[in-house]
Amino acid sequence: MLTDGALRMLVLLHFHTLGFSPVQLAYLFVLYEVAGMVTNLSAGWIAARFGLTSTLCAGLALQVAALVALAALDPGWAVGLSVAYVMVVQGASGVAKDLAKMSSKSAVKLLAPAQGGGLFRWVAVLTGSKNAVKGIGFLLGAALLAGLGFVSAVLVMAALLAVILLATVAAMPPGLPKGRKGAKFSEVWLKSANINWLSLARVFLFGARDVWFVVGIPIYFYGVLSDGSEAGNRAAFFLIGTFMAGWIILYGAVQAATPRILRANTRSEADLIRAARNWAGMLFLVPAALTLATFAAPDPRPWLTVTLIAGLLVFGALFAVNSSLHSYLILAFSTSERVTMDVGFYYMANAGGRLTGTLLSGLTYQLGGLPMVLGTATLMIALSTLATTRLTADDT
Repeated sequence: MLTDGALRMLVLLHFHTLGFSPVQLAYLFVLYEVAGMVTNLSAGWIAARFGLTSTLCAGLALQVAALVALAALDPGWAVGLSVAYVMVVQGASGVAKDLAKMSSKSAVKLLAPAQGGGLFRWVAVLTGSKNAVKGIGFLLGAALLAGLGFVSAVLVMAALLAVILLATVAAMPPGLPKGRKGAKFSEVWLKSANINWLSLARVFLFGARDVWFVVGIPIYFYGVLSDGSEAGNRAAFFLIGTFMAGWIILYGAVQAATPRILRANTRSEADLIRAARNWAGMLFLVPAALTLATFAAPDPRPWLTVTLIAGLLVFGALFAVNSSLHSYLILAFSTSERVTMDVGFYYMANAGGRLTGTLLSGLTYQLGGLPMVLGTATLMIALSTLATTRLTADDT
């Protein structure tokens, strides 16, 4: 997660300074998200067939290879070739990240205590710490780009992740399933209605985040903060990286605290389903208010920048509660026998939302600027809320 966050920030800022348009920047991440959809759909079956340890280690190894490949990018290549090359490498990185994430999330269902809200607590701790580390990665990526340059930064991250891979192989605890040789790929599609509706809600929830997160807000802030000089660019890199890192760290911290915020250990599954609907409705209000603010100030103004920062931090906190509830519910709706396949399908939907948000992030910013970006996020949260209302406590 550390290198995943750092790599995203490195690629975004490095290629923006090379003159890539918002749409071209979005294209760099398209295969990353497409790969995530395919990986999550198939990784659940692969883990059921060959075991969780194999998918986790494969993800870490593939990320090392992707980083080394990215370091070989030649700045003298034509723009089209550079975009294609980075898209492929980012695609491999997306496969790596989702192999590792699916393996970790599925393991929680199998290892967490079932009593006293243990499942929700451990899901929240894992998800929150994962995103906090990814947030630190955003800051690390911006700092490495400013301090070492693109190639050296990527190689440093590859070396760090190689060490983590070796430590994981050496210290992997026992208890994870070794795989079920009779598992069929067709079993991935045999899901409950709750899993389908929750997956649809996840598509729109993460689409609403990435529509501003991937391209729109970083490029807007770069335009506000940079004066065009080399020193100004470095300062803008650091400030943007700090904000994005802070947002992700806040998101992760609130995710980890969500069971306490909701007093989940004293509430039934039906009550938590109702809570998911209510928190989705509260989240809708934030991008709606920010959209109105951008229409009130079509040109960049200091008060708008402050409002955006504050509003997006509030969005992050509410988004974290929604995301943590979803992460708990997908495991609650799954059985131990099907957990890897259900979680894989659910995170395929997650990647589909990220893909949609990524594509719309560059397109909406280029066509309509920040108002269109935030207006699109508002619409997607509304659709996520509608999907959440279809969840029931008696579905099997």
